[in-house]
Amino acid sequence: MAEYSANALQLVNPGESIVFTTTPQPCNRGFVRHREGSGNFLLSGWIPNQNRRRCCCNRVRQANYLVDFGANISIPEGGTVGEISVAFSLDGSTLPDTTMTVTPAAVDEAFNISRATNVGVWTGCCESLTIRNISDQAIQVENANVVITRPDLTLSY
Repeated sequence: MAEYSANALQLVNPGESIVFTTTPQPCNRGFVRHREGSGNFLLSGWIPNQNRRRCCCNRVRQANYLVDFGANISIPEGGTVGEISVAFSLDGSTLPDTTMTVTPAAVDEAFNISRATNVGVWTGCCESLTIRNISDQAIQVENANVVITRPDLTLSY
């Protein structure tokens, strides 16, 4: 399990990713890579006991991740009251089924959003994951938190 957060209020422009500044629980096994102060996560497709000659072209198996995200979002001062949305993005493509939309009645009116999704990464490959503002205006994000786990692996210590 890996956990990343950003508690401070941040302004996220349209098309940009939410930035995660702290790592309460890093991934020490190399499955999830993240640079603090960025919004990008690199998920590894490593699966134990695989023949090393397999590559990402052999899509027999995949690493499975559960990504659970939550945050408070609002429209900043000077913004237009209306619908605002955030969604997961995998290798630059928005995953439509992960869209989280709210419609504040006023600026600075915060809503809590939350979504969990499964992400498969083909054996031997990596996928870049971000959580992006897909609205047509800037939004404020506060208390953002994402937990990334590998339920397909049973780890014993």
